[in-house]
Amino acid sequence: MLKTATCENLLGLPVLKKADVEDLRSVFLKYATLEKDGEHYMTPKDFVIKYLGIEKEDADPTTLALLAGVVDETKDGLISFVEFQAFESLLCSPDALYLLAFQLFDSNGNGYVSYDEFKSVMSQTHIHQHIPFDWEGEFCKMYFGWDKKKDLSYAEFTQLLQSLQYEHARVAFRMRDKNKNGFITALDFSDIMITVRKHMLTPFVEENLVSLVGGKQVSFPYFTGLNHLLSSMELVKKIYRQVAGNNLKAEVTREEFLIAAQKVSQVTPLEVDILFHLCDLINPTGRITYEAIERIAPLEEGTLPYEMVEAQRRKEGPQQNRGIVVQLAESAYRFFLGGIAGGCGATAVYPIDLVKTRLQNQRSGSYVGELMYKNSFDCFRKVIRHEGFFGLYSGLVPQLMGVAPEKAIKLTMNDLMRDKFTTKDGQIPLYGEIIAGGTGGMCQVMFTNPLEIVKIRLQVAGEIQSGPRVSALSVCRELGFAGLYKGASACFLRDIPFSAIYFPVYAHGKKYLADENGHNSIPSLLLAATVAGAPAASLVTPADVIKTRLQVKEREGFTVYKGLLDCSRKIWKEEGGKAFWKGAPARMFRSCPQFGVTLMVYEVLQRTFYIDFGGRRPEGSEVKKAPSIMDLPPPNPDHIGGYRLAVATFAGIERKFGLALPKFTPSQIIQAQVQKEVGVQAS
Repeated sequence: MLKTATCENLLGLPVLKKADVEDLRSVFLKYATLEKDGEHYMTPKDFVIKYLGIEKEDADPTTLALLAGVVDETKDGLISFVEFQAFESLLCSPDALYLLAFQLFDSNGNGYVSYDEFKSVMSQTHIHQHIPFDWEGEFCKMYFGWDKKKDLSYAEFTQLLQSLQYEHARVAFRMRDKNKNGFITALDFSDIMITVRKHMLTPFVEENLVSLVGGKQVSFPYFTGLNHLLSSMELVKKIYRQVAGNNLKAEVTREEFLIAAQKVSQVTPLEVDILFHLCDLINPTGRITYEAIERIAPLEEGTLPYEMVEAQRRKEGPQQNRGIVVQLAESAYRFFLGGIAGGCGATAVYPIDLVKTRLQNQRSGSYVGELMYKNSFDCFRKVIRHEGFFGLYSGLVPQLMGVAPEKAIKLTMNDLMRDKFTTKDGQIPLYGEIIAGGTGGMCQVMFTNPLEIVKIRLQVAGEIQSGPRVSALSVCRELGFAGLYKGASACFLRDIPFSAIYFPVYAHGKKYLADENGHNSIPSLLLAATVAGAPAASLVTPADVIKTRLQVKEREGFTVYKGLLDCSRKIWKEEGGKAFWKGAPARMFRSCPQFGVTLMVYEVLQRTFYIDFGGRRPEGSEVKKAPSIMDLPPPNPDHIGGYRLAVATFAGIERKFGLALPKFTPSQIIQAQVQKEVGVQAS
């Protein structure tokens, strides 16, 4: 009977039990595609692509062999169940990151890493391909002997890994020091850090490398100081806490920090200067805060696999493991913010909406006399002349009373349906985006129709100078409850297509305008939301014209419409096809900025007053993590026992040691190199 083992951490990290042997065997047989002499085996493709999902179908075969080789102890190119089970035990080890890296380099499985094995694996990493390592330098000679015949044990290899990135950075500095004066340019400095030490850079530090040195040349002591500082950020946090105590919002001066740092010889005054300079780029006060340190400090490596498993878990579909109460609370939160955003958007463009309504209500043809307004600008000018500036806001109050629930329910239902269609990898299919938007438009009509008919009656009331004063209350009394939904069919015909077009265009516009880290600035949000309104508003203008004609109060001498089809027929007969596009420019000028302001305010409110309901955050609302970590696939229910940490541990060797292997077949690169060599020989 096998003994049940557990993976525990005395520091309170999650307890991870090994999987039951039979359960593990069932998982193994599910993915093992090769049978040989009555035994089942996994191929490298079975294990790396199909089971772990950390590479794509077009992955580099050499990379597949290397990654699968950490499990394949016999190095026969196949993975048996015994090897599959043994690897689970490795994943439960507290030093799993180092063990995995060691087995990656120990290609022949003899328990040692030779110089040739070290060079073979390192030569395939992205770092070496961009900045070649010095194989003839003292580093290799000191570790592998001057004749390079010495093999490294596991313990010796761990020390090599710890020193490797420092050495590679030093080699890169020496290569870029063209004048041999101990200086490199700011651009070379940035390139080295992003290539060799990228796994130690937070997005903030990476973006500000050139700003940190002021675009000037960088000395070797400064270069070394920054690298050592980034590796010592946990120590920096400890020093800060010694000065600030329990007040993590305290602002610590350079002198206070230096006094506390004297007890720790590892932190030098130059490193303190670099630290304060980095913090000044965040907030130029000459002091440091814990929040600023957090933006500089890389992820704490001791808990790396567990941290990444938690990040992986959060990538599950947003409705996983969430109760109905939490989902209702999230919808209420979105409804409240959507109401505020809708009010802001409506107020910003209300004068344009009034002009659009009056133009659409204006009849043309043989049945009506001279036109009151020649165009949008003429209408705008005459309203101000005859009704004053506030005439442009006739009907605003009921508009605001109705627009809050109207826009709120549209935004809430769109977000809710997008959550439902979100897959485990965080993607939403196009048909899901269209259905989600259309659902939001359909649900809003219950608020839109009464609001629209009251607003339209108030907006055109100013055209009749001699008539009685019209108010929202008098309109409601005159129409009654049923009358408030007059023209609802046209409202459906307008709002469902509008939202089905608008929200997908907006979502894709955000992605297109996002920066390289996937983050959307406020101007990019405004631009994406505004541009998305153009096709949505223009294409549904005919439905909007019909709706306006049905909802406006009947007047003597004006054509009376009995319904949707009757209205369409009479407009076509009396005014021609162009009448269906009346007010289209005004509608676009109104809808584009209105939804631009509404969506921008909505997303800014979600960022400012963020509440974590365990669902998804708005796309583009946060900077993506440093791309040196491979994107983790969604959790696989077949990753049981120690294999729950498998993907995160593979990603961890890249994050901790910078061992980023080629992920795609480099055939084009090889072909280009061959052509270059042939060209040189021919010349």
